[in-house]
Amino acid sequence: MLPKQIPPQFIFLGILLVVVIIFIQIEVFSLVLSRLGLSPASASALLVTTLVGSMLNLPLIKVASSFHYDPDNPLHHTMLPFRFTDGRTLIAINVGGGLIPVLFSIFLILNSGLSMVIVVLAISAVSAISYLFSRPIANMGIGMPLFVAPVSAAFTAMILSPDNAPALAYVCGSLGVVIGADLLRIKDIRLLNTPIASIGGAGTFDGIFMTGLIAVLLTY
Repeated sequence: MLPKQIPPQFIFLGILLVVVIIFIQIEVFSLVLSRLGLSPASASALLVTTLVGSMLNLPLIKVASSFHYDPDNPLHHTMLPFRFTDGRTLIAINVGGGLIPVLFSIFLILNSGLSMVIVVLAISAVSAISYLFSRPIANMGIGMPLFVAPVSAAFTAMILSPDNAPALAYVCGSLGVVIGADLLRIKDIRLLNTPIASIGGAGTFDGIFMTGLIAVLLTY
């Protein structure tokens, strides 16, 4: 039998754990952004936008799928205001975990002096690796081992552009996961019984967001 009331010490430990996780994210995020040449003010603005944006999913398109709406399934009521329908899966993008990493990658491409040929080669390599290692997970979406993409991105960046490895690692890591593990896997998402597939849907804990951070750190 479950206790009727959660002990106060458990609540305190839970709150403490959340605070520690957020603090670690902030420290790592600040370290990575300084490595990428952002000013403290720009880094702070990007950090706040990312954290707030992790709570927002923007709907993109609905694709034909095997999804069957179940009014008695509580999971089919947690994504409101989106409306779920039989035979359709909503493709969305999470602002903090998907949209911002993509936009920041474009910013780096335009402002870091990266060669477009090198950028295309690096993104293609990480996209291929992400596709090979990603797998559809029933009732959820597409999953991939966390460290495959960032290690691949860091290694690729240090080989192709050792003088500008941090920026290239972030770009090919973030965009490589979006292309290889999300866009190229839409055909697999159609076969999953899931009402919504959100690119970057785990927010700041998503593979896209974490790949960029870890890839930059690995180029030190």
